[in-house]
Amino acid sequence: MNTLSWTSPWLLAVLLPLVAVAGAWAQRVWTARSTRARRKLPEHWPLAIRSVVNSEEARVWHWLSRAFYDHHVLIKLPVTRFTLPREKQESMDWYKLLGGVYCTFTICRADGRVVGCVDVPGSVGIPRSTRAVKQSLLNQCHLPYWVVRSNSLPTVAEIRAEFLGESSMSQAMREREMEERAIIAAQNNLRTAIHRQRSTRHSDFGPLSNWPSSQAGEPRSDMPSQWQDNSFLMPLDSRRGDLL
Repeated sequence: MNTLSWTSPWLLAVLLPLVAVAGAWAQRVWTARSTRARRKLPEHWPLAIRSVVNSEEARVWHWLSRAFYDHHVLIKLPVTRFTLPREKQESMDWYKLLGGVYCTFTICRADGRVVGCVDVPGSVGIPRSTRAVKQSLLNQCHLPYWVVRSNSLPTVAEIRAEFLGESSMSQAMREREMEERAIIAAQNNLRTAIHRQRSTRHSDFGPLSNWPSSQAGEPRSDMPSQWQDNSFLMPLDSRRGDLL
């Protein structure tokens, strides 16, 4: 009895660290398994497809696509995609601050350079603080920032002059270029339609020598049974016209 009492404190002193280590190891294993379980891809995603823009934004989007026909209109692009911190060590701090800031539409050139941003306010408008951040940031980057609604759109000349620095003469030349492109496209479509019609017409008529000859005493208008009821004859004039 005395021996057991003497050795119990030493036994506890040895067992307690072992129990603590075993508990810590078990906790670590359980945490790792839980983390892997959360990161495991689900068999059925609890998500559904939705439109990138609402109806109000879509109307402005279509108008911008026509106004900036020679540019790209990007949808809901974060400002961190086209801005860069001057100090590299501050990148993560600025990313945390601006990572969720985006404009409804961003206009950029073919080389990826942004020329301006457009916001479409929702039913409750744009929060004053959010609007102030965008105005301050984009103005210092020398990028125009406009807020527009589909029922009060500016003119194409106004927004192109602000975003691209075009003069009224440049705008007139752009409009004339668009008209010429539309005429050329219409001519190409007409030429393609005529060519398709000629190809279809030629493929529908076989040579006359393949028709079966009429039997004696039978009228030549009798057709073999394999002809469909809606078959009919057409002139075989395939000469080119003056316009083709």
